[in-house]
Amino acid sequence: MPKQKTKSSAKKRFRITGTGKIKRKHAFKSHILTKKTKKRKLALTHDTLVHKADESNVKQMLRMK
Repeated sequence: MPKQKTKSSAKKRFRITGTGKIKRKHAFKSHILTKKTKKRKLALTHDTLVHKADESNVKQMLRMK
């Protein structure tokens, strides 16, 4: 059997933590930043974890499962 390939889009967007959780970046931080407040832009800068409901889909794209 050939090896299964990881989705290229997923490997660019997600990182696995040491404990096995999946980190992601926030959306809406790439352009049209003038109308957004400093507080909002700062909050969007930090990474966060993938929601539990979406975790199985992301793991499948990363071929972890």
